[in-house]
Amino acid sequence: MISFIFQPFVSGPFAANFIYFAFRINNTMHMLSIFSDDHFMRQAIKEAQKAMEQDEVPVGAVVVANNQIIGRAHNQTELLHDVTAHAEIMAITAATNYLNSKYLPDCTLFVTLEPCVMCAGALFWSQIGRVVYGAADEKRGFMRFGKSLLHPKTKLEYGVLHEECSALMKSFFKEKR
Repeated sequence: MISFIFQPFVSGPFAANFIYFAFRINNTMHMLSIFSDDHFMRQAIKEAQKAMEQDEVPVGAVVVANNQIIGRAHNQTELLHDVTAHAEIMAITAATNYLNSKYLPDCTLFVTLEPCVMCAGALFWSQIGRVVYGAADEKRGFMRFGKSLLHPKTKLEYGVLHEECSALMKSFFKEKR
């Protein structure tokens, strides 16, 4: 027997930020989150669009812990005159400041473009639990050198909203030519 409870069920240390829907199958309670990898990648795409509006390479990133965005950023290398101001680095900094910790083992980074080697190094040192990227970067992406650039415990997924992420990059560079 399946029964659904359509009232939102709120739980956890950041309870006001989470909504789950509960349902019962054979007297066992289950909960579904309304958040998904696509949802968080869309948030990263919003950040990438901000970068594009500021004539920056359109890369956006969000760091998520317990289904809550705790860090968000986009490329700001032109604005800050800083070659290290990549979206990933800025999002990691925001997340570590939020948590008051230099390590992010229970966090996921969603980024629109495959991180470069520099950003992969920062992800290694942050010990981030999971990295999800949209579009591959065949010229500068860290995967040219392999997943070993990430921390051994870091899980890696790619291709989430690949078309949308790739379209941003293609559009940006088409305008530059």
